[in-house]
Amino acid sequence: MANAEQYPSVAFQGTHYAFSEIAARTFFHGKIRTLPCRSFEDVFQAVDSGRARTGIVPIENSLTGSIHRNFDLLLEYDVQITGETALRIVQNLIALPGAKLADIRTIYSHPQALEQCRRFLSGLKNVDAIAKYDTAGSVKEIREKMMSSAAAIASQQAARDYDMQILQADIEDFPENFTRFHIISKEAGEIPQADKTSIAFAMKNIPGALFKSLSVFALRDIDLLKIESRPLRGKPWAYLFYLDFAGNMAEERCQNAIRHLEEITSFLKVLGSYPSHQNHS
Repeated sequence: MANAEQYPSVAFQGTHYAFSEIAARTFFHGKIRTLPCRSFEDVFQAVDSGRARTGIVPIENSLTGSIHRNFDLLLEYDVQITGETALRIVQNLIALPGAKLADIRTIYSHPQALEQCRRFLSGLKNVDAIAKYDTAGSVKEIREKMMSSAAAIASQQAARDYDMQILQADIEDFPENFTRFHIISKEAGEIPQADKTSIAFAMKNIPGALFKSLSVFALRDIDLLKIESRPLRGKPWAYLFYLDFAGNMAEERCQNAIRHLEEITSFLKVLGSYPSHQNHS
C-alpha cells in the first residue's frame, strides 16, 4: 500500500474541504496530497515552479458562467490542461453549533457561492453578505473566532470536518448547479484517451476573420464545443477567443485545422488536449 507521501501533490485554491479539493479527490480517486493556495494565481505558480505536480482550477459554473481569471492565467503561465472534471455543487448555510437562522447577521463565502445563492440571500432580512476568498475558509474563520452571529456558505464536508452546524441545506438557486474544473500540469505528455482540445487565439484584421477561423473546423467535421471572447489587453475593442473542440491534437485532422487557423490568426496557443469529464473514469 502506497505511503501518502508518495502520492502526487495537487494545488487548489482555498482551504481544506473547499469544492476544488473535493473535485480533486474525486478526479484522482483520493490518491493525492493536496496543497491549499490562497489565490488562483498561487495554484498556477505552484505548478509552474514544480511545488505541485498538478493543479485544479474551476473554469466554468453552470449558473454563473466562466471564471475569467483562470482563462487569463492559462495564457500567462506555461502549463497545459491535462484533464477536466465536473462536480455537482450543493451549497449549505453553516454556523456554530446551537446558532439559529434568526441570529445570523452576516454571511461569508466566495463571490461565486454568494452569486449561486442570490435568491436565498435576497429572502433574508437584515443580513449582510460579504465576499471572502474561500468557502471552506469562511467556515474555518467563523469556527476559530466563535462568531455567533455569522454563517458561511460552503460544502457539507466543510461543516462536518470543522464540527459546525448546517442551518439550511441546498440553498443554491437551482439544483442543476455544476462546476467544471481543469486539471493543469507543467508537462502534458501524450494522452491517448484525449477527446477534447482547448485553444486560445486572436485574429488578424481581415474581412470575415471569425467566420474563416470557425470554418477550419467545419471543413474537417470537427465539432466545436464552446467559444468565448475576452478583451485583448492593451488593444481596446480587440478580442481574444477561447475555443474548445472535440478531438485530440495527435489526430491529423486536428493538426491540419490548427495549421490552417495559424494562417489567419495573429496569436494562437494550444492549451491542451485531454479527456472530457464524460470520458474520464
